[in-house]
Amino acid sequence: MSRALPKYNKRRVALIGGAAAVVLSGAVIAGSALAGETSKSNGARTLAAGPGTITCQDVKSQLPAIPASAQAEVDRNLQLLDTQIAEANKRLVDTVGQGGPNFVNNAILGPLKDKRVATINRIATAIGRTAAKPQGLDALAPCTLNAGGAAGGGTNTTAPGATATQHGGGNAGNGNAGNAGKGNAGNGNAGNAAGGTSAAGTISCPDVKSKLPAIPASAQAEVDRNLTLLNTQIDEANKRLASSVGQGGPNFVQNAILGPLADKRKSTIDRIAIAIGRTSAKPQGLDSLAACTLTK
Repeated sequence: MSRALPKYNKRRVALIGGAAAVVLSGAVIAGSALAGETSKSNGARTLAAGPGTITCQDVKSQLPAIPASAQAEVDRNLQLLDTQIAEANKRLVDTVGQGGPNFVNNAILGPLKDKRVATINRIATAIGRTAAKPQGLDALAPCTLNAGGAAGGGTNTTAPGATATQHGGGNAGNGNAGNAGKGNAGNGNAGNAAGGTSAAGTISCPDVKSKLPAIPASAQAEVDRNLTLLNTQIDEANKRLASSVGQGGPNFVQNAILGPLADKRKSTIDRIAIAIGRTSAKPQGLDSLAACTLTK
């Protein structure tokens, strides 16, 4: 037989029921808030900015009058500059999410700059054969990451999107990196030639001096200066090898060290050949000495 609850018991039941309702309502509200946060977070990931666009300064508009004898070679190298930008933008898209904060500088913008230096130098050399050689064009080599990527080292990173051959001004970070390199390279990440071979290896390059013909006296100083620069480039590459242990993926050494080193050496070797060629037969085939190897 049921008994009527005392008044205070009824009040207690009412209070307990109300508290439970409040707790339940709080759980629902909290659950809704968390769901909203998750949704917002997912939305942010979905709307993440794209890799960006690499923009380089226009070279053609900065050239002097081009002699007819140089026109074909200049046009060919101007086209190559466009191709290099297109390839860099494609690599930018293909490598989204790879590497650390300086990946774009080290693996894309750096080697692109090195390639552009070599190409621009060939343009200036072609013009200089029959006219005054233009000076200071190397300043047009650096490119900039515009838009939503992260290049590190002072590049602009704002809006998404990527186009292949967009030109314009801007300064790029000077990360050293590379995509080209014609030599063979292991995938080690360290080494220092000056201090002996480390467990990870040392960068070795073909000797250029021993492959040179007789050097005219008028070219001796310039040749010596560039031979010294070749040694400096190897030292810098070995230091970078030692300081970047553990960075990047399996192709980091090839893409970020050996590739740009080959590009730099090619430009330097080309200057040596040009210096000799001013008053003597220009040596041919020295470009084959540009590629370096990672040895254990």
